Amino acid sequence: MTHKHYAHLDVFSDWVVAARRSHKLHPLARPGGRTQRRLLEVLGFQPGPVKPRQVRVEQRWSRDGVDGEVVTWSAGYGPRTEAWVLRPAGVKGSLPGVVALHDHGGFKYFGKEKIADGPHGTLRAIVPLRNQCYEGRAYANELARRGFTVLVPDVFMWGSRKFPAKQIAQSTWQTLPEIDDQDPDPTVGAAEAYNAISGRHEDCLERYAAILGTSLAGVMTFEDRVAAAYLTGRKDVRAGGIGCLGLSGGGMRSCWLNATCHDIRAAVVVGLMSTWEGLLDHNVKLHAWGFFPHEVARFADWPDLAACRAPSPLLVQYDNEDALFTPQGMRAAHRRLRRLFRLAGSPTRYRGTFHPGPHKFDLAMQDEAFAWLARQMR
Repeated sequence: MTHKHYAHLDVFSDWVVAARRSHKLHPLARPGGRTQRRLLEVLGFQPGPVKPRQVRVEQRWSRDGVDGEVVTWSAGYGPRTEAWVLRPAGVKGSLPGVVALHDHGGFKYFGKEKIADGPHGTLRAIVPLRNQCYEGRAYANELARRGFTVLVPDVFMWGSRKFPAKQIAQSTWQTLPEIDDQDPDPTVGAAEAYNAISGRHEDCLERYAAILGTSLAGVMTFEDRVAAAYLTGRKDVRAGGIGCLGLSGGGMRSCWLNATCHDIRAAVVVGLMSTWEGLLDHNVKLHAWGFFPHEVARFADWPDLAACRAPSPLLVQYDNEDALFTPQGMRAAHRRLRRLFRLAGSPTRYRGTFHPGPHKFDLAMQDEAFAWLARQMR
């Protein structure tokens, strides 16, 4: 029997065929409650009520047209989560709320600081990444200046929620670099040293998650739902639902949050959309564990998860030269999303736009996303 050859698998290329004989892969999962419930079950992590505990406002500041707050809470395990709340300076009353979700980027020393400037301004260690991915802009601050209450939280493994470097080195048998992992403004080299050892640690944590019957996707999504609950409950946030957006790992988190949280009124997914089939033999190894929760492929494909709350509005922005995805995989996802929203009776609620260039959320894409959110959140 002839079968497709996969360079990553070589003599085991027929493993793919054997898996497909074992069960159907990526069947179309229609939008609706059934898909949403099954997804929550597979994610397998809700250790208590989805709400922040012991919330504290730690600091307030104002700079460059933005009023900010440092807010912390407990998710019920681990260190306290730190988040920033950003609003247009001097504006009173309620505004539409948006959760801005930081990327993965192989950069775990910081989380929210990659997409937002806080009380100490732009930190030197994030400048290279921000220039590469966001055309130099702290986009969460710009979104706030345009009339939103923006929440930017850290999530499990990043920033205030990161693991100590000493513990990572011990658990992964790596050499501990000479870094202070609590330095609030580290050098680029110090941050890179931490980021390098944290990559292998993610593999260790996914093994723990498997033993505990959950997944890293489940843990991160629970924490993002806690953040959404905090934002929804603020008096300066307009009632009727909130938005969410993010690039790359933040786009993954935006997809998960939209799929699992009924408070999300509109979602933007940037640089994180493809069929899973489109990754085979091309891009699988470039992605983090949060993109591959166990068992989901037996009942859905990635676009199905993004669309499972249709007709809730969804904007997906694709980068034509994105090295994380094949053009064929992105176009197939776009077609599938259009079909799913048609099945939900709301074809105009999905918008997919394709942009020149590599993996990024540049100024033009940001402006498009901000304007789209403003229309949906009216």
